[in-house]
Amino acid sequence: MANESPGTGREVFGSRFTFVAAGIGMAVGTGNLWRFPRVVGEWGGGAFLIAIVIANLVWAIPLLMAESFMGSKTRLGTIGAFRDIMGRRFAWMGGFMGFVAVGILFYYSVVCGWAIRYFIYAITGRFDGTTDTEGLWNGLTSTPWQTILFHAIAISLVGVIVYRGLKGGFEVILKYTIPVLFAILAILAVRAMMLSGASEGLRYLFVPEWGLLTDAQVWLEAFTQMAFSTGAGWGLYLTLSVYLRKREDFALNAATVCSANLLASLLAGIAVMATIFALRTPEFATAAAQAGNEGLAFVYFAELFGEMPGGTWFFAPLFFLALTLAGLSSLLAMAELATRNVQDMGMPRRRAVPWVVGVAFLAGIPSAVSLDFFANQDFVWGVGLLISGLLAAVAMMKYGVERARAELDADSDFGVGAWWPGLIRLFPVIFVALFGWWIYRAIDEFAPDTWWDPFEPYSLMTMLVQWGAVFVAMYALNGVFARRIVAGPLTPAVAAPAPEAPPGRRDPERK
Repeated sequence: MANESPGTGREVFGSRFTFVAAGIGMAVGTGNLWRFPRVVGEWGGGAFLIAIVIANLVWAIPLLMAESFMGSKTRLGTIGAFRDIMGRRFAWMGGFMGFVAVGILFYYSVVCGWAIRYFIYAITGRFDGTTDTEGLWNGLTSTPWQTILFHAIAISLVGVIVYRGLKGGFEVILKYTIPVLFAILAILAVRAMMLSGASEGLRYLFVPEWGLLTDAQVWLEAFTQMAFSTGAGWGLYLTLSVYLRKREDFALNAATVCSANLLASLLAGIAVMATIFALRTPEFATAAAQAGNEGLAFVYFAELFGEMPGGTWFFAPLFFLALTLAGLSSLLAMAELATRNVQDMGMPRRRAVPWVVGVAFLAGIPSAVSLDFFANQDFVWGVGLLISGLLAAVAMMKYGVERARAELDADSDFGVGAWWPGLIRLFPVIFVALFGWWIYRAIDEFAPDTWWDPFEPYSLMTMLVQWGAVFVAMYALNGVFARRIVAGPLTPAVAAPAPEAPPGRRDPERK
């Protein structure tokens, strides 16, 4: 089993399985369990599934391959990867990509804290059919000491794992937790399908409304769900690929991660929607689907466990354990991204991880105490991920997609294929459509009268101001990044400065 990357002295994944497990853990998060079941039924069932499969083929898989190329070739985090792939003037792009992922880390640990708290509620029998689940949710989110405490627990758990590094930390954890997560989701899905009336939930999820395939918004929703769910463009897969072995099947790995992510979404969708339709009226199911991510999982779905045989003591703990594992596995990749970039600046892991954990804890407190602030950060950096994806595609075009394809083929057991360069070149067109749609929604739908207000949670201006501030900061730091990031295999050699002439003698080359 390989332990170090050739020429770098850096740990590498011991097998393809552990790398793919880490990639799946990165991709499968809370959105698979609470966002996917809601949007798939809302936007056409089987028609939406067709659209999301195509979105994975033309967006997620090519972009994950680009990230994997950048990470495996440079053996550096997002900042160093952009510096060495594009040139020293472009390190700031990696800084922007890294900050977007870290911005999500700040509030995502709050989500993981909620999941941990509800898992504790579940194992203590709280969901016995007598609990006011809406009151329970409101009580938790209005009690700052609880939300801050569980936010701290979540980020601390992840910090302990990241501190231990690849072999003793996240590799050994993920190769066990990811199979466990899928086993739990399968059990929940099978149990849901056994409930009387579950067929209505399955029809809601899978029966296509074929006419919706001509609806542009269905495609935009599918691409949005795919972009948020797979982690393509986040820089997380790039970071994991820093520890990739020498020869890998880049296309197969990316396709496996995306397929597993979609499978997790489908299992979660079956578990959630089949249960809701079986135990409640269609009106209740519609209200649950419209309740938002948190409302669906923590209020409506939580209410049903007391009515399900074995729900209180078995299925409720399983569901919230799955939610916790999914959240923590994604949070783990985000923390590693931040740590890798800090390490590339010359700080050892034993010092970098406490800094990352401490900053993440402090920066996550506003989201822990205010749902409005949480919603704003989720909106701003969620849409910001689209920009990060565009930067990765631009990096490939600057490097040369055909050149990159040839190098991918050289390091792969199977050829990458001529389709990949074409899809990377197509990416900016897809980006314009998807990003433009979000800008339009921010003006026309989310905040039509206050789109200019930077303090409005869903306004256009709040996105522009926060993105702009990060762009300016990263660009200003570009020179520092270019100098301080350690050298990798692709870093151009820098000629040593000429020795100074001895005192009293004039250097003949100096004019």
